[in-house]
Amino acid sequence: MLTSVDTDLLRVLADPLRLQIVTLLAKETLCSTHLIEETGARQTNLSNHLKVLREAGVVETEPCGRFTYYRLKPDVIASLAGQFADLAETARVTAENNVKRSCP
Repeated sequence: MLTSVDTDLLRVLADPLRLQIVTLLAKETLCSTHLIEETGARQTNLSNHLKVLREAGVVETEPCGRFTYYRLKPDVIASLAGQFADLAETARVTAENNVKRSCP
């Protein structure tokens, strides 16, 4: 049973703008122009956040003419959700069995 969560991925998704981007991309594949319109972020700021998401493996790109479209990789989010589900199950078992460390 897994009892830890991918902290690197959590750091990536902890940023409010990156989380907003991920939420938008969960609904549809968008280019940076769409993402700028939806988020109100500046081009350079958005590009930096998209780079972080790409490097973390959260999104993938698809060139289309002079535009680049971004798509969320659902398996990454599902994996993180599974890690949280495992953590919750461990906490449930711990609580049911009243597992606690005795003080010295």
